[in-house]
Amino acid sequence: MAATSGVAITFAGAGKAEAFLRRSSSSRSPCSIGSFGGPAYGGSRRVAPRRSPRCEVRLDLEEKSKSASASASAGALEQFKISADRYMKERSSIAVIGLSVHTAPVEMREKLAVPEAQWPRAIGELCNLNHISEAAVLSTCNRMEIYVVALSWNPGIREVMDWMAKTSGIPVAELRQHLFVLLDSDATRHLFEVSAGLDSLVLGEGQILAQVKQVVRVGQGSRGLGKNIDRMFKDAITAGKRVRSETNIASGAVSVSSAAVELALMKLPKSHSASARMLVIGAGKMGKLVIKHLAAKGCKRVVVVNRSVERVDAIREEMKDIEIIYRPFSEMVTSSAAADVIFTSTASETPLFLKEHVEALPPASEAVGSARLFVDISVPRNVGSCVSNVEHARVYNVDDLKEVVEANKEDRLRKAMEAQSIITQELKRFEAWRDSLETVPTIKKLRSYADRIRASELEKCLQKIGDDALTKKLRKAVDELSSGIVNKLLHGPLQHLRCDGTDGRTLDETLENMHALNRMFSLDTEKAILEQKIKAKVEKSKS
Repeated sequence: MAATSGVAITFAGAGKAEAFLRRSSSSRSPCSIGSFGGPAYGGSRRVAPRRSPRCEVRLDLEEKSKSASASASAGALEQFKISADRYMKERSSIAVIGLSVHTAPVEMREKLAVPEAQWPRAIGELCNLNHISEAAVLSTCNRMEIYVVALSWNPGIREVMDWMAKTSGIPVAELRQHLFVLLDSDATRHLFEVSAGLDSLVLGEGQILAQVKQVVRVGQGSRGLGKNIDRMFKDAITAGKRVRSETNIASGAVSVSSAAVELALMKLPKSHSASARMLVIGAGKMGKLVIKHLAAKGCKRVVVVNRSVERVDAIREEMKDIEIIYRPFSEMVTSSAAADVIFTSTASETPLFLKEHVEALPPASEAVGSARLFVDISVPRNVGSCVSNVEHARVYNVDDLKEVVEANKEDRLRKAMEAQSIITQELKRFEAWRDSLETVPTIKKLRSYADRIRASELEKCLQKIGDDALTKKLRKAVDELSSGIVNKLLHGPLQHLRCDGTDGRTLDETLENMHALNRMFSLDTEKAILEQKIKAKVEKSKS
């Protein structure tokens, strides 16, 4: 936003520190902040991807609301309407509540993961929460993030956390140790960095941009995205494209799949890495990339287990320099018995391999030390954690890829700094657009007010002229005269309500003009907007 203020909060973690969670204030007085718990991004501007666990910000969630029924929700909203004066001082906030590979282990991420097919349902449930008006879900193997527009951010975040706890079965107290919370410009900046690949485990990887695009497609298809979240995600896509085209961040960038291949080769004896028997389970996007990178590393033969042969045939047509052998899922166990390295990348919500399955397999070839490698890049995991206890099995998941990607840390940080100027430009554009929304209701009401007066006075004038003297040409002339006068009178006030970043007017000055016009013409737009939002929430909860 154009004007920001810091709200002091206490961060707890490895070494307590105080930080400021920036949130836009404009003409609003800052709300009292509860104590939030769990890692969080602070308000300081970040110029490099965050790799260490965030500080913990304590959220005061002792007053967790426990809605019991739809009627109870409606009653709570009616009470919310009574306290409208307090909420009128606070603008709806954009917030992100989530966790990622940087803050939470895969064991927790897989419990919170929301399959793409369930995104519309999740968005609907989030938008039905009392203080949430818009929502989007970004769920990948490395992150689970919920973006919302909250009528009041503090209770809104509580409701989202309660929803996450309910859907995952993880207690809120445990979730808080790994969640981060960002508001307004910090939330927007984070999404832009995610889209640009700056927050990825593998800096600059391209798959996350496609995943952000998919959020927009799914949200629009289910009509779950509101104008704020929709515009923010579209601007994030623009930022991601610009970063990749205007910087060299994508040059030499690796993906999760290529890092998985690199990790597997690191764990194999160098003298036998090229001859190791490779098996890929799942021929989706991730599986296809694994095959591609195996071929690039000199692998000449790979067995692919998939539910259908069509995808495997398509990959075989595309990659002529590697022998690809198809096996149906019914032959997964026998194919695994003949493999030294097994890559898993399916969308299965239950493990494909458990301890008893792997114990029944014969040892891998002596050339690779008789230990079979499982490289699991799926979330939820395809290989159960219990497999790690099998003597001749070595299990690696997405969290273990850090060993690979940390190798070029300095180059990663330099590239991230190059991209930050583009992120900042796109952030300013989005904030200017959102600031401009503040005055839209006043502009509409002022225009409507002026048009009503014009229409009333025009009718009086035409009656005085009389039908006998009123020709069609005269009626048109009088109508255009009245419209011209109104437009010229409104031009000045409407110009002073502009806040789109094209002139030097600050947001505070624009909002002062807006409040002055509201008072002078009794437009009362803030109360009308709030009541409209509350009414929509009450009606939705009763239906």
